Amino acid sequence: MGTVNVNRNVADVFYRYKMPRINAKVEGKGNGIKTVIVNMADVARAIGRPATYPTKYFGCELGAQTQFDYKNERFIVNGSHDANKLQDLLDGFIRKFVLCPECDNPETDLIVSSKKGTISQGCKACGFHGPLEVNHKVNTFIIKNPPNVNPANQGASLTEGKRKARAKKGGENGDDSNAADSTLDASTAADDTIDGQAGRMNGDDDEDVNWTVDTSEEAVRARMQDLTDGAKNMTVSDDFDKTEKERLDIFYELVKKKRDSGELENVQTHKELFTEAGLLDIQAKSTLVLAELLFTANIVQEVRKHRKLLLRFTHEDLKAQKYLIGGLEQIFSLHADKLMEKVPNIFKLFYDTDILDEKTILEWSQKVSKKYVSKEVAAQIHEKALPFVKWLQEAEEEESSEDEDDSDVEIEYDDRAKTDSLRKEPVKQEVKKSKPIEEEEDGDDLNIDEI
Repeated sequence: MGTVNVNRNVADVFYRYKMPRINAKVEGKGNGIKTVIVNMADVARAIGRPATYPTKYFGCELGAQTQFDYKNERFIVNGSHDANKLQDLLDGFIRKFVLCPECDNPETDLIVSSKKGTISQGCKACGFHGPLEVNHKVNTFIIKNPPNVNPANQGASLTEGKRKARAKKGGENGDDSNAADSTLDASTAADDTIDGQAGRMNGDDDEDVNWTVDTSEEAVRARMQDLTDGAKNMTVSDDFDKTEKERLDIFYELVKKKRDSGELENVQTHKELFTEAGLLDIQAKSTLVLAELLFTANIVQEVRKHRKLLLRFTHEDLKAQKYLIGGLEQIFSLHADKLMEKVPNIFKLFYDTDILDEKTILEWSQKVSKKYVSKEVAAQIHEKALPFVKWLQEAEEEESSEDEDDSDVEIEYDDRAKTDSLRKEPVKQEVKKSKPIEEEEDGDDLNIDEI
């Protein structure tokens, strides 16, 4: 397959930092189709990062689930993906998580603090050290799987979901062996040998393995607590492996909890919810959840109360605004007896508070959809909103016509101003010049007569 420069922007053939080209193999068919990155372990060693990091990065970029089997060095991205496309995605990962931001050298290390939830980068070439300035979905995975904590075991099981199922099954059967394996996976030292890993996976007696750390129950629990403290405020554990509905349900429960505890007026809570929606990759659709949990028949008061929270999700995001209107349709349908007659006023309230833009409302008005409510109810909502929509359209037409008139007036005024000034200025100058001359001549005559 050959090798390429780690930084493919460098065309120098003598560039010392090389890596193998990605070798991808598509397996399965139908819903079970997947892409196995055959040499991901070799590529990862060349760039100095755990193989799970770029694999997870691919999953985030492609919107696909990932699977890891470190023992057999199989790193899988669900779906059919071309090797060249994966190579291009790897370039993005290298730019974000490998190259030094100061000297573009790949001799860097990631310093991850799971307790503080931070990622820093250190460069061996130029000595740079500072926080990683990349905000990507894979950051959460990196924080929960630091490179200095047993890199060989990252992804030892095929999926995190299977690990959960295995641990749960072991608990139900009263067998603690699987649970012990999962906790030891997170706590073993980085210098564990691969033979030791394989022996443990095959069920060898723990006494045959020379552990370099304390594996008592208390020590394991303490280390697990350290790993989870940094993400204690986040509800997402295996967020990338969940369906969209499951992720929306997670966000629903979080917002409901904050609402019931009276925290929704706190700006810090707004930031936390917005960040969580981004980590769950549901930022646009999160407004559907907000509409369901925030609004009742007293929507007029509730809009003003939660304006700042709604603005954080809808500001300059037309897609989020469209989903919010879908949520409003559901509220109108649920409280039709009280709200249906107030539809135009409610839309105007959302417009006046800058939560909904004119463009979004006008686009929504063009088509009656049965996506959120029945077609009959949707048609009724559109009919009730028609006076406000017409008002918006007329205001838009008036503004455009005024802009055209103003532009014409300005052009004509400028032209006349320029020509008038050119004509009048010389005349004024002649008058000013002539007066002093006449006065001087009169003055001379008077002086001569007097003499």
